[in-house]
Amino acid sequence: MIYPNPNASAETARNVLAVETAPGELVGEQAANQPAPGHPNTINFYSLKQWGSELKNSLRPGRGHSDSRRTVFYTNEEWELLDPPPKDLEDPMVQEDKKRPGPEGNKGVAGSGFPFDFGRNPYKGKRPLKDIIGSYKNRHSSGDPAGEGASAGGGIGKLAPDVQLQVQSQQEELERLRKDLASQKELVRLLQQTVRSSQYDRYFSSSRPGEGVPKGLLVLLHQKDDQILGLTGQLERCGLERESLQQEVRTLKGKVGELNEQLGMLMETIQAKDEVIVKLSESEGCTSPPPAGPGSPLAAPAGHDQLEVDRLKDNLQGYKTQNKFLNKEILELSALRRNAERRERDLMAKYSSLEAKLCQVESKYLILLQEMQAPVCSEEQGPAREVIAQLLEDALQVESQEQPEQAVLKPHLVSEYDIYGFRTVPEDGEEERLVARVRALDLKTLHLAEHQDVSTGVKWENYFASTVNREMVRSPELKNLIRAGIPHEHRSKVWKWCVDLHRRKFKDGAKPGYFQALLQKALEKQNPASKQIELDLLRTLPNNKHYSSPTSEGVQKLRSVLLAFSWRNPDIGYCQGLNRLAAVALLYLEQEDAFWCLVAIVEVFMPRDYYTKTLLGSQVDQRVFRDLMSEKLARLHAHFEQYKVDYTLITFNWFLVVFVDSVVSDILFKIWDSFLYEGPKVIFRFALALFKYKEEEILKLQDSMSIFKYLRYFTRTILDARKLISISFGDLNPFPLRQIRNRRAYHLEKVRLELTELEAIREDFLRERDSSPDKGELVSDEEEDT
Repeated sequence: MIYPNPNASAETARNVLAVETAPGELVGEQAANQPAPGHPNTINFYSLKQWGSELKNSLRPGRGHSDSRRTVFYTNEEWELLDPPPKDLEDPMVQEDKKRPGPEGNKGVAGSGFPFDFGRNPYKGKRPLKDIIGSYKNRHSSGDPAGEGASAGGGIGKLAPDVQLQVQSQQEELERLRKDLASQKELVRLLQQTVRSSQYDRYFSSSRPGEGVPKGLLVLLHQKDDQILGLTGQLERCGLERESLQQEVRTLKGKVGELNEQLGMLMETIQAKDEVIVKLSESEGCTSPPPAGPGSPLAAPAGHDQLEVDRLKDNLQGYKTQNKFLNKEILELSALRRNAERRERDLMAKYSSLEAKLCQVESKYLILLQEMQAPVCSEEQGPAREVIAQLLEDALQVESQEQPEQAVLKPHLVSEYDIYGFRTVPEDGEEERLVARVRALDLKTLHLAEHQDVSTGVKWENYFASTVNREMVRSPELKNLIRAGIPHEHRSKVWKWCVDLHRRKFKDGAKPGYFQALLQKALEKQNPASKQIELDLLRTLPNNKHYSSPTSEGVQKLRSVLLAFSWRNPDIGYCQGLNRLAAVALLYLEQEDAFWCLVAIVEVFMPRDYYTKTLLGSQVDQRVFRDLMSEKLARLHAHFEQYKVDYTLITFNWFLVVFVDSVVSDILFKIWDSFLYEGPKVIFRFALALFKYKEEEILKLQDSMSIFKYLRYFTRTILDARKLISISFGDLNPFPLRQIRNRRAYHLEKVRLELTELEAIREDFLRERDSSPDKGELVSDEEEDT
């Protein structure tokens, strides 16, 4: 195959391609058709196709190669022949034949697989274009007078017109040479294709006589060769088409640029016309221009501008009509959406109301089953008794995955624990379980009724949206929101904020790692209160799943908080009641925040000596509460005095642990919401509200035993938190804190005097006992019995 030499210079004028042929043969019909070697169109044969076929015949292996003749083709580029045959087409036998010595005629080309060779003129370096053109004209255009004059005179003594003519003629000759070069390149490409085909033919014809080449393989190779030629031509056509398309794209881009320029000019013209129209419309009221005649030069532009204005007015009118139509549709869709939302709210309210009524019916149903389980008139066991027992058993079941399939009626089930972790139905005592079940259903009824009014949740969402970029601060708005109750999902955030407000009052609150240092101290040293703390951990909130077992996570956190507090405040150390305060705080706060919450309650909210051994502050608050009862609830206070019922024995625990284990969980956490924000005054409010809530029921009781028994559990029957909150912050007003402080100071002195007198009596008794001569004869009752 013939390949262009990439190292060859493009300025090389001529090189020679030589093909060895048989003696006396020429590549062409006659020797006369062979042009002279110096002719510029050396390869201008009579027919390129016929010449290619004759070249194939001349390369047949049947012809003699002893005497070779060299036929010369002149081209304008350097070419070289790369002659290794395709290795994938050769079998081992052919390769062995190639290793054998060739005939005599091929001695000059022993390294080639073909009986001919393409040589090339040695590379002689680059020549300037002017020298190439000059030598070419000397060979082929010796009769040109302009050239002779230029060579003879050297161009020094000639006039300028002669030089210009010479340069112009040289440029024309250069163009003609470039065209000849392009045609000769095309001819060389055809020669390459012909030589490639001849190589395949010679390869198969030079095989051993005994080894026949399969005819099918030869046909297949010819077909592939034709396909290669066709694809090559198609590739060239595609390249030409691509160049034409690129040229067309460039042309279109130029047109687009021109159109953009024209558009810009038109926009500027329109803007200028608009300005003129505005000026004319402004000056129309002041001066009326003279009417332009038909032949006036202003008549045509004015008419065109008037048409443009009319068109713009029509468009404006159309846009206005479309805008009215769209606005009407938007209003209709908004009305439909509002109606759909209103219907949805009504349906949800109706659903909640029906579900609340269902819970009420189920509560009454449970009470009826309890009454019918043990009839008074008959003790016989009958089918009705069995059905009632089965219904009662089904009703007492809590919500689980396994539902009874054979129950006569499936009641509305409640979950075993509420959202705070408190058990809703106790495990022991059928009667207690039934009462707790009824209470849980009533609570669910109230909860569903509260969900019908979503204003509280919306108010909290709006408040938090308004405080996104600023900190929460004390305000009447926040106070009213907290009094109504903090939603469960926001309670942790608000409680932490309330604790941080009081934490800033302590010097130690600003020290980082203070809580961890107390914990480390508790681990290293034994605290006197640690033993009592360990005894009370599992007795703190036994009905809450977070504190029900020693391995519960809440128990571990509670131990850490109580130990850290015992080291912070060694005067108190630990007092029964502190464990419940810390446990409630841990339900919504982390360990350190719960620790500071406990510190704020003991050291800020409550008076001194509230949790000491004498419980002095707690006793004072009970006397203050008795005074408030006589003022706010005079009838009830007189009723207690009449039957000599000391209700402070019940309320003492309310104040000590802030109603923990005294009210239902929903009310408990609403009380704590206001307590952490407003302080201990809230305890007095809710304690009075609880008595006022059940005032009429208590007044109906006419003996001290029934009154005292009722007071022990009546707070667990109060379920309506909204009503209780309304009584606390509405019906009991005014409720000034200054009055509570004054009464505390008054009763504190009295209690201290009483304690002093008691202490003196105790010391006298001990002194008399120690000085009595019969003290050794005193024995206990057990010793007397023995």
